[in-house]
Amino acid sequence: MRLDFATLLTALAALTGLIWLADAMFFAKRRAEIAAGAEVAEPVIVEYARSFFPVIFIVLLIRSFLFEPFRIPSSSMMPTLLIGDFIAVNKFSYGLKLPVLDYEFLDLGSPERGDVVVFRYPGYTCPEQKERSGSPCGHAWRPVPAQDYIKRIVGLPGDSIAYRGKRIFVNGKPVQVAEQGRYVGVGSGRGSTGHEIYSEQLDATEHLLLVDPLRFDSRGENEWVVPEGHYFVMGDNRDNSEDSRFWGFVPDRNLVGKASLIWMNLDLDEMRMDFTRVGTVIH
Repeated sequence: MRLDFATLLTALAALTGLIWLADAMFFAKRRAEIAAGAEVAEPVIVEYARSFFPVIFIVLLIRSFLFEPFRIPSSSMMPTLLIGDFIAVNKFSYGLKLPVLDYEFLDLGSPERGDVVVFRYPGYTCPEQKERSGSPCGHAWRPVPAQDYIKRIVGLPGDSIAYRGKRIFVNGKPVQVAEQGRYVGVGSGRGSTGHEIYSEQLDATEHLLLVDPLRFDSRGENEWVVPEGHYFVMGDNRDNSEDSRFWGFVPDRNLVGKASLIWMNLDLDEMRMDFTRVGTVIH
């Protein structure tokens, strides 16, 4: 169970609904009998519960089963997603889950290679992850319970994933890339100006990625085999992303949904809005 906004919404919906129901079943009729035709004021708590319950319940349904808002807090998915992008996360792409409990009651499909997904950080401990993927312990190992991350799926269950020379190899074959020039950053992303832009083809999904030609890949040559029920994810800003290369695989149960649309851009650090990004479909 996660103590987050979904938990709060569920608790408020349950509380206001129960107050409204209890009043309707046990107290409203009694007040009418006591009043004997005279107008009697409804208790304030009941009035608030009756007013807020439908709104809270509708928001809970939309957020749990249709779309959930998410703000991009870092540069790890540039140039696809910028700091300050507000996106809609499709909650029914892979299946419907009960809010808070995260129990899937309807399977609607599985993620595909190239999907941009929001997920709960796995929070592996160092010894556990070292045993599973051969990743070394280091400063990146820190549990972050109930925190949502966003990355792109590179490896599916059963895949062999390698990262060598800043290129991805899937089951021994290099992923096709093509150089697109140099990146010019704006707002909080200005620090990435000068990085190389590449287009990358992950199955049916073509997208852009950033590579810093001056940054040494401290991971060296590594290869991972993705376990069943797990996914290997990476950021599009390859040299500025902590992802499966560092902390391992994402379990299927941790998936929140598929990133689908940018509905607003507000760079809080720069206090600027970019209206040209509104309505951009995420690939």
